[in-house]
Amino acid sequence: MKLRLILSFFLFATCFTVFGQEKQNTVTVEKGLVKISIMYPYAEGKTFNMEYYETKHMPMVARFLGSNLVKYTIEKGIASGVPNQPLPFMAIGTFYVKSLSKYQAAIAPNIGTIRSDFANYTNVTPIILVSEVVK
Repeated sequence: MKLRLILSFFLFATCFTVFGQEKQNTVTVEKGLVKISIMYPYAEGKTFNMEYYETKHMPMVARFLGSNLVKYTIEKGIASGVPNQPLPFMAIGTFYVKSLSKYQAAIAPNIGTIRSDFANYTNVTPIILVSEVVK
């Protein structure tokens, strides 16, 4: 009986720890946030240095955004949604911010620095989409 109680407690503690940590590490993307998607189209002969983008470029831009930034994500393109079709994007970087006007105010004085850094990781001109999270 005592062993059963100890095993039950151990199982409960393990589940609580695992699920508790999982919940703490997630960030909910809420309705009304502004999403800025920076998409890098795939094309023959174009290059993209994911390591530099992940460790240097995106953190630099995130610092410019300050407390307006909720979170950012980095995606690496691996395939098209249609079989036997070329990859549409090599990478997509996304910033979720609280305010579009604060985003624009933070980016404007730093746009030269951001654009000049492109040469360090890609020879692609990105497509930028600004949208609102609806769900």
